[in-house]
Amino acid sequence: MVKHWRVDREEKYEIVEKWFLKDLEMIDGKEADTDNPYFDMHFHKVYNIEAYSCASKYTFARTLNKLNATYLKKDFKIVNFDDTYLNDDSIWSSSNRDFLVVMRVCFYASNLLCLSLCRLS
Repeated sequence: MVKHWRVDREEKYEIVEKWFLKDLEMIDGKEADTDNPYFDMHFHKVYNIEAYSCASKYTFARTLNKLNATYLKKDFKIVNFDDTYLNDDSIWSSSNRDFLVVMRVCFYASNLLCLSLCRLS
């Protein structure tokens, strides 16, 4: 866990706490249908975490899930997250998923706008 603060124009970071992935039991996104950056990490104790954004919360959860699948193959739970944005096999997956989601939504919205403005004769 990193503490971030700003002194004048300089940004400071301090490592406050470290954990081992093998000790992680569960990640709780608290509310899957709400856009919020808060989540809980369950180790021997529950830690309330605030991410920089909801997108960074999902990126963090995807990263932990991928690290676990690659190295530990341990069964830990990821609850109260939207599965669409967690799985690599979803239609939204890529190396930069968050940007890709926005791009696809904009693409579909622009297509709908163009189709709605076209005259049918």
